[in-house]
Amino acid sequence: MKSILKAFKRYSFFIMSLAALFILFLYNMDLGIKSAVSFRDNVVQMLMVLPPIMLILGLVDIWVPSKVLMKYMGDDSGFTGVLIAILVGSLAAGPMYAAFPFTAVLMKKGVRFSNVIIFMNAWCVTKVSTLLFEFSALGYAFTIARFVIDLPGVIIMGYLVEKFVGKTEISRLYSTDEQSE
Repeated sequence: MKSILKAFKRYSFFIMSLAALFILFLYNMDLGIKSAVSFRDNVVQMLMVLPPIMLILGLVDIWVPSKVLMKYMGDDSGFTGVLIAILVGSLAAGPMYAAFPFTAVLMKKGVRFSNVIIFMNAWCVTKVSTLLFEFSALGYAFTIARFVIDLPGVIIMGYLVEKFVGKTEISRLYSTDEQSE
């Protein structure tokens, strides 16, 4: 019984979403069908994206020693850590939800919290594939202006989040990550 309650609690959002979809079916069948098709398409996309991401993560976790990441992206990494976080985030492929497993590996390896946040922001805001699309769709002037504004914002946000979250909470996050291994 406890395991059922634990599973229900863990998947409560998913269960409530399915219940909402069912109610939508009852209320408006056409909209319910469109929602179900959209749900199916998103699940298929995730199943196509996540396996290669998990494979790469497994390889990074095994091949890149913690000492290397600590040296280049840890607490004493300075500008080098920021630069690596931006480069890796900008060159990454895939949707934002694929970045979360990467952040877990970075935290497990002892990467400074601000560099983890910078990596996530770079993944969202300065991705090369997005920049190439923007060049063709919105023009060079807009894309360069947006990039010049966003790049310092990515860095500033990393340090602000680290400061506002605080050392106690960051320590708790890193210890929680170590316990989940």
